[in-house]
Amino acid sequence: MGHGSMDRGAAANSANISQGPPPPEAFSGPLYAADAFVGEEEMAASRAAVAREVSGLPVYWFQADRVEYRARGGQDGYLWDVQGYYGGDLDKFWFKSEGEGNFGGELESAELQGLWSHAIGPWWDLQAGVRQDFIGPERTHAVIGVQGLAPYLFEVDAAAFLSTSGDVTARIEAELDQRITQRLILQPRAELNLSAQDIPELGVGAGVDSAELGLRLRYEIIREFAPYVGVEQEWKVGGSADYARLAGEDPSATNYVVGVRFWF
Repeated sequence: MGHGSMDRGAAANSANISQGPPPPEAFSGPLYAADAFVGEEEMAASRAAVAREVSGLPVYWFQADRVEYRARGGQDGYLWDVQGYYGGDLDKFWFKSEGEGNFGGELESAELQGLWSHAIGPWWDLQAGVRQDFIGPERTHAVIGVQGLAPYLFEVDAAAFLSTSGDVTARIEAELDQRITQRLILQPRAELNLSAQDIPELGVGAGVDSAELGLRLRYEIIREFAPYVGVEQEWKVGGSADYARLAGEDPSATNYVVGVRFWF
C-alpha cells in the first residue's frame, strides 16, 4: 500500500472530528479517576502519603561554580567558589566555600558557611546560619539571606552578615547563563559587597566596599563538566579604595581566568 493513500485516509478521518470544545460529560466524573473505584477519602490519604514520602526523600548536590587560574598583571593566582546541599524539597543543609590566593604566596581570603535553607516559594530559599573566616582577623558571622532564580533566569545569592565584632556587611551575587549553542554558554556575573561601617583592620570602608563584573565562556563537554575562559574586573570603592592606596595596592584589577565548572 502506498503511503500517499494512507495520508489521504487519515486526512479524511481527521476532517470529520469536531474541533469544538469537549462535551459536558467529559467533566462529569471525579477529578481523579481512581476515586470512582477506590473511594475519594482513601485515595486522598494515599496521595498525601506519596507526597510526604517523595518530598521528604533526601537528595544531595555539589557544584564547583568557579575553580580557576587567574592571571593578573604578572601576579598569578587562583580562586575557588563551591557549594552544595543535602535535604528534602523544603528544608536543606547548605554549605558554601570561597577563597583566593596567589601562587607562591599566602591565601588572601577563605571562608566556609553552614546554612539551614527553607523553601519560601517555587524559586526561592530563605537561608540562615554561620560563616567562618579563616584569613586575617578570624571572625565568625551570623548569616541571613535568600538564594534563588529571579525573573529572566538570573541566579541570585544575597546575604547579610553580623560578625562577632559587631560588623554588619552584605554581599549580592548574580549570574545569567546565555546559551549560544546547546553546549557553548556565555555567563555574565556580577558581585557587590557592602559594609555598614569602616573596618580598618580589614581595609573595608563604609558603604560600597567592592564590585566585580565578569564574563566567562564555557563549553559543556558533558553537562556535569565544563572548562571555561573569561575576564573579570574588580574595583575597590570609596573608603576601601583609600585603604588600598594607603597599603600601596591598586584599587582596581583585571583578571584573565581559565577554569572548570563541574557538578554532581
